[in-house]
Amino acid sequence: MSETATTNGFPCRQCGANLEFVPGTTSIKCPFCTTENQIDAAGTVSEQDFGAVLAGLEQAAPHAEHRSIRCQACAAEVEVPANVTSMACCFCGTNIVSQVVCTSRVLPHGVLPFGVTREQAVTAFRRWVSSLWFAPSRLKRESLIEANLHGVYLPTWTYDCRTDTRYMGERGDAYYVTVGSGNNRRRERRIRWRPAAGHVRTFFDDVLVLASDTLPRAMAQNLEPWDLKAALPYKDEYLAGFRAETYQIDLKGGWGLAQNIMAPRIDDAIRADIGGDEQRIHQRHVTYSDVTFKHLLVPVWVSAYRFRGKAYRFLVNARTGEVQGERPWSVWKISLAIAAGVIVVGFFILLVARS
Repeated sequence: MSETATTNGFPCRQCGANLEFVPGTTSIKCPFCTTENQIDAAGTVSEQDFGAVLAGLEQAAPHAEHRSIRCQACAAEVEVPANVTSMACCFCGTNIVSQVVCTSRVLPHGVLPFGVTREQAVTAFRRWVSSLWFAPSRLKRESLIEANLHGVYLPTWTYDCRTDTRYMGERGDAYYVTVGSGNNRRRERRIRWRPAAGHVRTFFDDVLVLASDTLPRAMAQNLEPWDLKAALPYKDEYLAGFRAETYQIDLKGGWGLAQNIMAPRIDDAIRADIGGDEQRIHQRHVTYSDVTFKHLLVPVWVSAYRFRGKAYRFLVNARTGEVQGERPWSVWKISLAIAAGVIVVGFFILLVARS
């Protein structure tokens, strides 16, 4: 990122305050005097040659010095402005007092700008809390989401590729036989197996890998899908007023995770090619070609709230409004529900016994 974006921000020409990106628009705006600047959003996000980068050209890719600070509680690593050495972690709420580290990072190629406003994210949180079964009543009364809600860009890699897979397996065709006699006479399903072999070709577009281990991967994946086709070429202005986490999983590590994501779809293609009623896959050899990638930032609203001494995280997909979160449970509400269930079951058993 440019020195202007990370240290001085984008000063308002009227009052000197830092301009901030306005979710759902292509402009940055002064929060005090409402002066507004438009962002040039023209262009598309181009694919990068994966093989060339891994062959040793990474240092030739666009880089920038990043000032980041790491949370010792959850391992989040976020960018910080100049002269900042302490802050509250937006992922777990822990106060961080740590040495800022400067590292060289590959610049993002594109960004999905915030589309959901802070007010909309707060509404989504309130709605989500209200829908929770067996949540403590105090949680619904005392959730201070407004004070702890932060807009954060998460780092991702996306991969495109073609696969050519040679396989060996078996095709199973069902048939039925009559067994038993008298009252035990019945038809049973059997499978006739025969060898199968061949190859399948599959194209993958924008296989998304979260390049961070800060959030539980399952929680982050449940925020999908992302409208990746709407990604815009990266500009510092989109980050004005928000935080950005730096990637912890490098390009090569992300490619390994992408292969795991692609594997079930390749198996589906193999099973479809084998045909029959059932399939067995014994061996597969996958060749990857035309591999390209992009480094994209995706937006989330994050809240780390503490309830009775324990931290809980809450996320909103800042493009679609999808909500994912961790929640506490009310032990006494669960106990009352179990007791009520036991009473109801006992009442019905008593009625049956008397009838």
